Formats: sequence, C-alpha cells, structure tokens
Amino acid sequence: MFPPFKASDEEYMRLALELAELGRGFVSPNPLVGAVIVREGRVVGVGYHRRYGDKHAEVRAIEDAGPSARGGTMYVTLEPHNFHGKQPPCTDAIIDAGIRRVMVGSLDPNPKVKGGGVKRLREAGVEVRVGVLEEEVRKQNEVFFTFHEKGRPFVALKMALTLDGRIADHRGEARWITGEEARQKVHLLRSYYDAVLVGAGTVRADDPLLTVRHTFTERQPLRVVLSRSGNLPCKARVFSDGSPTLLLSVEKPTCEFHSSVEVVRFSGDLNEALSVLKGRGITSVLVEGGREVFTSFLKSGPVDKIYAFVAPKFLGGDFGVFGDRLNVDSSIDYAVESVEGVGRDLLLVLRPER
Repeated sequence: MFPPFKASDEEYMRLALELAELGRGFVSPNPLVGAVIVREGRVVGVGYHRRYGDKHAEVRAIEDAGPSARGGTMYVTLEPHNFHGKQPPCTDAIIDAGIRRVMVGSLDPNPKVKGGGVKRLREAGVEVRVGVLEEEVRKQNEVFFTFHEKGRPFVALKMALTLDGRIADHRGEARWITGEEARQKVHLLRSYYDAVLVGAGTVRADDPLLTVRHTFTERQPLRVVLSRSGNLPCKARVFSDGSPTLLLSVEKPTCEFHSSVEVVRFSGDLNEALSVLKGRGITSVLVEGGREVFTSFLKSGPVDKIYAFVAPKFLGGDFGVFGDRLNVDSSIDYAVESVEGVGRDLLLVLRPER
C-alpha cells in the first residue's frame, strides 16, 4: 500500500486518495479526504475522514505520526479547513504539529474554506503547494464539488435493462431484469447517496422499499417520490414502513400518510425538486426510475452520471427505458467511465461528454 522509499509527490497523493476512498458512504455531506505525512522519505503517519462528525483526515494522520510529524510533509487530498465546525480547524493542528510543507490536491469549493486554509498555513510559515493530482481529487469528490460549485445535488440515474433496451416484459413485469449480484451492487450504490428517488409509477408497479440492505451502512438514504396526480397507493411500503420519505407532488395527494412521510407541493419542475432537496442538505440523488422520470431528467434535468446494469437477454415488447417524450433534436452523448462484470450482468458507468 505504501509508496516506495522517496516516492514522488504524486505517488504519496495517490496513497492519500486510496485512504480517502475508505470513507465513501460514511462522511456525507462532508467530502472524502485522506492524508499522509512523510518525513525523510518515509511515511510516518496516515489518516482519513471516517464518518461525518468524526476527526478529520489531517488530525488522524498527525495522531498516527506522533512526534515524527514535526518537520515533515503532509499530503492531503483537499484543502485543510480553517474554521470551527463539528471539529476544530485542521490548519491549527497542522501548525501546532510543526509540519513544514503541505501538498494539497485541490482547494475546497466550500465558500467557508476556499483558499482560507491555504492562506492560514502560509501566514504561519508553512510551505504549501496546491494542485497535486487535482483532477483525480475532483473526480473522487464529484458530489461535493457539484453541490458547492453548481448549487444543487449530484444526480445519478440507475437503470437495469436488457440488450434490447427493455426494463420490463410485454406485461410490464420488471422483476427481475438483472441477477442477484447486480441487485446487491445496487444496495451498495444506495449507501453512497443521500437520497433515492423514483416516480409514482414505479411505486405503483413495483412497491419498492428503496432502503439499503445486504450491505453495511450507518444511515439510510432519504426516499423521495415524485407524483403529478397525487393518486398514489396509500399502503405502499415506501409510505407505510415508518422510515422517512419525502413526497413531492403537483396535486394534493389522495392519501392520509404516516407521520414519517413529508408531503411538499411543487410545480413538477425537476430543478425545483432538486432545490427542495438541497434545502434539506441532500448532496446527492440516485434516481431509480421509472421511464417517465428517466425521460424527464435526460430532457430537462441535470444528469451527472448513469449506472446502466445490462442483462444478457432480450425481452421485446414496448417497455423501453425511456418514454415517447425523449424526442430530441440531437443525440445525447455519454462517455464510458468504466465497464464491470457483476455476476452474469454488465455495469456500464457513463458520464455526459462535456
């Protein structure tokens, strides 16, 4: 895991990135952060942000290094914060530890921090370099950067489809398109996101729970249902199991819901829905269906990533991924970020081409 003796700045930063990744699914709405302290060509301390509200990566690395931190160089994926929040300023801990140099992957996009942490360190006589593997750091924290730079939650679509692009058979039956391994992978993905969103049609057709199961998690994502008519199955599990659900409905719902269900009226505009979620501190949304919701997001709503689980089968029929409203003037192009075999199925991770 550790880089070779007297490694480059980039190799030490890659170790910090690997450490940061260990916090995925546990630190939101905070970013993933890893830190490595090097002295005289040797790694003397490592740390990462383990969960929201817990010690930050820099402090854990300093504690791991002990007295060996003095005079050393810290590699940290994101700019150290310089204000009192749930944890005291990491800049103060770095200065007090006697660290001589700090290599930073990227400035923190949070207005409370951006540039302030670097300025504080430099004023204290610490040498600071910014931009070591910055592109990799931004990609790892794409949710955090989207939330603070674009002012909205990061949006990912998750779909399961066949080779002929179908999400259900000719009868509209959707269980199960993909195999058990793919379904378990979906639960892992849910644990990475703050909210899981579906349309009312999916609730009516599939009665999903939309919770994280089959994998360890310390929290459940907020379940979000979009409805235009307000005509909903009142006994659906997402409304009646006692776990928090947010219903965004254009028309007044016909149901009397459990107290765990919050109902918010909205115009039907997806950007308004995302604004409501942002106001609740939701930094990321996993959209799981159905076809009308997918169509709306591709046509008019932001889409930052697509997880496409492709099953090696043909179903035929008319139940495609997207509705008739997807008519567009030009193609919507996506770049393939990765391809992974998940049991008998394939997972394609796609992102919009800029």
